[in-house]
Amino acid sequence: MSSMSLSNNQKNELLFVGFNQDYGCFACGTDNGFRIYNVDPFRETFRRVFSNGGIGIVEMLFRCNLLALVGGGRNPRYPPNKVMIWDDHQSRCIGELSFRSEVKAVRLRRDRVVVVLAQRIYVYRFSDLHLLDRINTIRNDQGLVALCADASNMVLACPGISRGHVNVELYDLRRSTLIPAHESELAQLALSMDGKMVATASSRGTLLRVFDTDTGSLLHELRRGMDRAERRTSRRGWEGRGGA
Repeated sequence: MSSMSLSNNQKNELLFVGFNQDYGCFACGTDNGFRIYNVDPFRETFRRVFSNGGIGIVEMLFRCNLLALVGGGRNPRYPPNKVMIWDDHQSRCIGELSFRSEVKAVRLRRDRVVVVLAQRIYVYRFSDLHLLDRINTIRNDQGLVALCADASNMVLACPGISRGHVNVELYDLRRSTLIPAHESELAQLALSMDGKMVATASSRGTLLRVFDTDTGSLLHELRRGMDRAERRTSRRGWEGRGGA
């Protein structure tokens, strides 16, 4: 079995790990750059080393040359309140988005860039970074958001403005679905690949629920016992950082 070694230098800190949209590869942000790995067969595809700072978020767009980068670590390469669109063919940034507060998460699809702040989400058109939508949320320091990567269905799921609620934006239908998913705070959420279902888990960690994104109806409920637990699973088969 292959093993992953970020560096022979033990001071090279791992800041971020995240899959691309089809789970065929994943990105790692470190305190001196970023690296891309293929899943099967497992191998490092490429790396970029920066002499002057770390990368706290690396969001891939399938396997293409465009990535979204946010600085991180003790010495950020870029300000933590900026999203940099990196073109790896040119080895330079070709666009940037600036905000008044720290960026918590970024999601990409071929036609959209989604940026998560502590209490607001911004949706941009990818081609020219034109702002399309602003969504207010409850305090969201984890950067919870899920974006359907299917080009035929533009769906976004995020925390609502009330504790435990999920807001589903159905952009193609020009309407929203508000789901009272849990009584306690959301800990994870993820969309199915086609955007027709959203899975949620609360901070109590005892229930995982699956809802219809169109109607908000509860489809499935899984219980894991009464002990509090933090959910940490892959998002294979589901879109949304960390799965549900």
